[in-house]
Amino acid sequence: MTVQASSERGGIDWVKYRPLLIEAAIVGAIALFLILVLPALLSGFRLTLMGRFLALAIVALGIDLIWGFTGLLSLGHGIFFTLGGYALAMHLKLPQPPGSGLPDFMSLYGVTELPWFWTPFYSFSFTAVAVVVLPALMAGLLGYVIFRNRIRGVYFSILTQAATIIFFNFFNGQQQLFNGTNGLTDFRTVLGQPIQNPGIQTSLYVLTIVFLIVAYALCRWLTSGRFGRLLVAIRDDESRTRFTGYNPTGFKVLVFAISGALAGVAGAMFTLQSGIVSPNTMNIAFSIEMVIWVAVGGRATLVGAILGALIVNFAKSLLSERFPDIWLFFQGGLFLGVVLLLPAGLLGWGRTQGVELYKQLMGQRRVATYPSLEEDPEVEHERKNLGD
Repeated sequence: MTVQASSERGGIDWVKYRPLLIEAAIVGAIALFLILVLPALLSGFRLTLMGRFLALAIVALGIDLIWGFTGLLSLGHGIFFTLGGYALAMHLKLPQPPGSGLPDFMSLYGVTELPWFWTPFYSFSFTAVAVVVLPALMAGLLGYVIFRNRIRGVYFSILTQAATIIFFNFFNGQQQLFNGTNGLTDFRTVLGQPIQNPGIQTSLYVLTIVFLIVAYALCRWLTSGRFGRLLVAIRDDESRTRFTGYNPTGFKVLVFAISGALAGVAGAMFTLQSGIVSPNTMNIAFSIEMVIWVAVGGRATLVGAILGALIVNFAKSLLSERFPDIWLFFQGGLFLGVVLLLPAGLLGWGRTQGVELYKQLMGQRRVATYPSLEEDPEVEHERKNLGD
């Protein structure tokens, strides 16, 4: 009665927004646990690992956005992840104040003058923008070239994989500009503060959580409503979507650019907490790993992408510590098991078979069709009468 009266007066329909409010409350509770409780439970090393894995969860959200909802299987997201890392690392390697010297590795290769494209990275504001914009632009350009020619499916995956090889070889061969295969490392300060200070590391951990929440909210907003339904339509039947009057090219370029931007932010936060960025994160294996995280957690769920990134990377860390020689077999076996036994991922299994299993354990009978009839009082009355 109260909700109806408020709706008639033009007030807020709280019933409509109840699921969203519940979801926001759950996200807030998890964030508070991660920020206030988890640091007291984990050692400094494990907390830093957690911060890195939360950064990887951001790029997993971007993968889920384009693969789970739009049907674009990218095997080249390591490019955008690494570009974001390099953008921030270039700022961290430049001596302050501006003009006071060159990055230490350049003197090893006889460089006497700072390359022109390094100069803008003296500015932290420019760097912060470049972390987001540079990967987004690269993803947008690559996507436009591919999608305007209506390339999709496995051919799209092959082209992104080929782009990864090109970028890997380019950065790997640029010793004078990016220190080649060694990458950029040995960061001393960030915003004038010692980067290895425990307080700074904790701040970076909290900042990663904030970015993850923002990335989740953005993906949740994009995949809800009309835009989200259009992405799913492109995934399920692009030709029919085009026939109804929509041009999928623009939407796919946009969502690919957004996914690239998320990967860039993830790469920057991972670089800050790991202390290194190198062309190794541009290799094909790392990009395939990103897809594995989403597959394990569950496609088109967002939450599954986060869980998959955390579960797989923590398992990878623990297994590599205990079984350093064979942990890669465990990782391959995990992926094969998920594909063969849990094609919808852990979250997808929980929503279907998991619910059914719970009902069976609780003694509830499984009804093949029309389960609402079981709760209909008239049907129950007739069943009793016929039974008598």
